Amino acid sequence: MLKNTQPDMRPANPRFSSGPCTKRPGWTPDALDDAALGRSHRAKIGKEKLKQAIDQTRTLLGVPDDYRIGIVPASDTGAVEMALWSMLGQRGVHMVSWESFGAGWVSDVVKQLKLDDVKVLEADYGLLPDLSKIEFDRDVVFTWNGTTSGVRVPNGDFIPADREGLTICDATSAVFAQELPFDKLDVVTFSWQKVLGGEGGHGMLILSPRAVERLESYTPSWPLPKIFRMTKGGKLIEGIFEGATINTPSMLCVEDYLDALAWAENVGGLDALVHRADSNAAIISRFVEQAEWIDFLASDVATRSNTSVCLKIVDPEIAADAQASFAKGMVALLDKAGIAFDIGAYRDAPAGLRIWTGATVEASDLEALMPWLEWAYQQQRATLAASA
Repeated sequence: MLKNTQPDMRPANPRFSSGPCTKRPGWTPDALDDAALGRSHRAKIGKEKLKQAIDQTRTLLGVPDDYRIGIVPASDTGAVEMALWSMLGQRGVHMVSWESFGAGWVSDVVKQLKLDDVKVLEADYGLLPDLSKIEFDRDVVFTWNGTTSGVRVPNGDFIPADREGLTICDATSAVFAQELPFDKLDVVTFSWQKVLGGEGGHGMLILSPRAVERLESYTPSWPLPKIFRMTKGGKLIEGIFEGATINTPSMLCVEDYLDALAWAENVGGLDALVHRADSNAAIISRFVEQAEWIDFLASDVATRSNTSVCLKIVDPEIAADAQASFAKGMVALLDKAGIAFDIGAYRDAPAGLRIWTGATVEASDLEALMPWLEWAYQQQRATLAASA
């Protein structure tokens, strides 16, 4: 029987976007009152705040002391591109891709850098490639968590400790929600606007000693734009990793990131953030187990993301060519009702829903959202039946 009655409970916060993600609970603009506005980022106050952002990131994530952490331009994309253009080319490369952003890095390396020795290991949406086929005598580029497919690597066991190449990991929708084995990762990138709900425009670049050694011993054959240059005279520009950013950062965004880091520490640090994300994702799992019309895009439970949860419509009475419009209709209904914003599947991904469950999302809001998903589905079924 079709359910036309709207649920009684509504999410207090309808922001379930997968990026930029919702702000931390209780956030108001007052959190930015101490921002160093109208001050140079080179002044003492600016340098101190940028260094504080780096130091608190290290503490919260447990980044080893001998790893460098830098604040770089252009969000996670800028951080990844800096690594690709500055480090690749010394040896063969193995690109690993199973969703949109990983495919984008493949395109950059193959079509823009045009490296001669590139292997590509791919899988369709919902699946993870056979990680045992990765050749770690090459440099390896991969995403830890596929933001547009909801598929993540389960752990770092597939990466050998005695690898010869570098591992370059886009971790933007994984960091602060999943445990990252830094001893297995030479380059880690992320952006502020993902898991901690910061503001966009700034990326974080974490380098292992092996990555630094590559930068200091290898010079690419192509020219590098200024915002990609991390060395001078064959030596790492240490200032980049102490808060002397390459370009001018937004001190308002820096203050917001500091606020998010402080909140994360106050709720219990990394363990608490991971627990919040796991608990949030479990709410959707319980709903999917009971609803016959929806399922995870990720086929293996061990690889399902706990942040960017991607879902597909599996009602056999909805034709494959009608699933995209059906899902978009559900998204439109929920948006218009003020229940959930920005939960449509990514434009390059299979039709369906994508719901962010990172630590800044409250469990109570997800609990309230689930009956509304059922309501929107039933509304779309009624519309489909009326037009038949």
